[in-house]
Amino acid sequence: MSGVEELRLATDDGETIVAWHVPPREGRPLILYFHGNGGSLADRVPRFRIFVASGYGLLAVSYRGYGGSSGSPTETGLVRDGEAAYREAHTLGYESDRIVLMGESLGTAIATILAGAHDSAALVLDSPFSSAVDLAATHYWMLPTRWLLRDRYRSDLAIGDVHVPVLVVHGDKDDIVPIILARRLFDLANEPKTFLWVAGGGHLVLDSPDTFPRVREWIDARTNAKRPRGHE
Repeated sequence: MSGVEELRLATDDGETIVAWHVPPREGRPLILYFHGNGGSLADRVPRFRIFVASGYGLLAVSYRGYGGSSGSPTETGLVRDGEAAYREAHTLGYESDRIVLMGESLGTAIATILAGAHDSAALVLDSPFSSAVDLAATHYWMLPTRWLLRDRYRSDLAIGDVHVPVLVVHGDKDDIVPIILARRLFDLANEPKTFLWVAGGGHLVLDSPDTFPRVREWIDARTNAKRPRGHE
């Protein structure tokens, strides 16, 4: 992906994590991005290109244990990685009201926790779940998952501390994270909030051609972003 600056961030427990940074065009916000369980930042290049083409800045972190980053992933560790990324955004000169926290799938839990603990302009969640416990129970109903899970990713407990606009985007044909879990989380969120239901959509729908323009419009309205010339 051209135009990306690769950074090395230090976490407060001594790990070194990789992050990708692209500055925004004038008047546009920074998307602080947290990826899902599988793959690496390179797998999100098509999505990142859409953000950058819209003039948004990007700061995307590769969690510990993922491509180029040290350590092993745990819930506590991933939250620390998120904290390091948020600090870096401020180090790079971005004010809180120009930062849009965004997560996909697993990353929605990290984004939600950060949004509850720090100031930002908005929170965008693509295919979120209420908790890892609820998600495991839908797939492994025959097992005592509530007792077996160590990392629980309780977005349902964190969302009440979020006091910025929230956008939830979810496909109604998602067979990885059932849309009912997104609705459960959405119902717990404070106003103002918006649920973007994507008919026929599977897992991770934010960057689909019919969906992203609506997401972009929502972000722009919450950040008073100006459209760069030559971009629709």
